[in-house]
Amino acid sequence: MVGFLLWLLLLVICWPLALLAIVLYPIVWVLLLPFRLLGIVVNGVFEFLKALILLPARILRGPKAVKA
Repeated sequence: MVGFLLWLLLLVICWPLALLAIVLYPIVWVLLLPFRLLGIVVNGVFEFLKALILLPARILRGPKAVKA
């Protein structure tokens, strides 16, 4: 919502720049999409490595006690 209000303010102040922003936003979003996917993959790899390193401690801890 804040982004929309800022765009409306830009529209009032400088409408050509606001129209350029509304046209370029989807193009920039598509160009940045591979980097977002790469970030998700790198985060997944780090979480996997963390789980792999902590696996012996989880095994030695044993099963969790079940609350009744």
